[in-house]
This record gives sequence, structure tokens and C-alpha cells, in this order.
Amino acid sequence: MTDDMRDDIRDDVCDDIREAYLEAAGSAVRLLASEQVARGWKSESVLPGMTVGGLSGHLANSVLQVEWFLAGTVAGAEPVSPVRYYARLTGTAVPDSALNVGVRARSEETAEAGPTTVADQARQAWERLSQRLPAEPADRRIEVLHRPGEEMLLDGYLQTRCVELAVHTEDLALSVGSEDRAPDAALSIAVDVLVAAARDRHGDQAVLHALARRERDTTDALRVL
Repeated sequence: MTDDMRDDIRDDVCDDIREAYLEAAGSAVRLLASEQVARGWKSESVLPGMTVGGLSGHLANSVLQVEWFLAGTVAGAEPVSPVRYYARLTGTAVPDSALNVGVRARSEETAEAGPTTVADQARQAWERLSQRLPAEPADRRIEVLHRPGEEMLLDGYLQTRCVELAVHTEDLALSVGSEDRAPDAALSIAVDVLVAAARDRHGDQAVLHALARRERDTTDALRVL
């Protein structure tokens, strides 16, 4: 295989990831702008300790943060893969862990602007990203601002955003009685990343048990988030 062929394959993969992300982000933007979300803004969501507004802020951040991170400065650090981004997380199932406290704080900060502003900010960011992402090079890196010193390839980060959009579009929809869900392409990326993260974290034997021998699944191996 020639270098040109490899470049073409890599470009096709990047295009697929970016298209899946933009489709899922567009779906989330429409849900955020719905009357159901606005009416339930101060109500409890399906996630303990998070209001519908806070959950909406968290979902919106998967659009807003892409722009923020693209504006950061990269120093050439070894990029973190989307699998390792999730595999190394700790405290995901503990409501008061540092991880979850930080997520809620960032989400509520975004939500303080109110439903109309949050929906508008997310929509405007999505529109700009729809123009910008197709033109970004395949080796584009971004700075992960909430993890100082860390960098990711843009398309690796977009895979993590597909995970967040897939998970939290459903969370928000269930919270307000909507039938909306993330598109299939983003769901596929999310499952691939999370299963790979489970394999990285627990090993293949444990994941095999979780998939085929649940009675031997002693570590809840498929639970990543």
C-alpha cells in the first residue's frame, strides 16, 4: 500500500468520524431547543443530583468544548487516545467523586445562562463547526483544557464526544419525555470506544465473561461510565 493510499484511507476515516459527530451534535442541539427541555429546566433529571438544566449544560458542552479546545495551544505532547481517555477514569459510579463533582460544576456553570441561551450557544457553535471541521487536517491536535498538559488528535476527541452525545442525549430525552436518541453512526462509535475502554481497563477475559458468562462477571467489566 502506498503512502497516498494510506492518506486516503485516513482521510475517509476522519470524514466518517466528523460526519457522525456533527450529525449527533445537530440532534442534541434540536433537543436542547425543545419546549420540553425549557419547561423542565429546574426539575430533577434521570441522573441523581443533576437538574434538567445541568444535564442540558453537560450535553451542550459536547458541542461548545470542541470550539474551546480548538482555540487552545498545543505543545506536541503524546496524544491521548479516546480509549485511554475513558479507560483510566476513576470514580465514575461514585456521585461525590472528584470526577463527577467537576462534571456537575462545569455543567451547572453552562446552565446558568438559561435554556434559551444555552440552546442558542450550542446551535451557533454547531453551525460554525459544520463549516470548520471538514477543513481541519487529519493530524490536527487539540488541547484538553480541563486536563492541563494533555492533548488529543481532533478525531480522537470527537469520538469521545460521540460517546457523550450518545449517552446524554438519551439521558436528557428520558428526563423530559422525549423520544429523541442519538443517530446510529454516533451510537456505533460510542459502543466501539466504550468496549475498547472496558478491554483496556479489565482485560479480555473479564469482558468475555460480561458478554457471554454473566455469572462470572465479578467486576461489572462492561461498565465504563
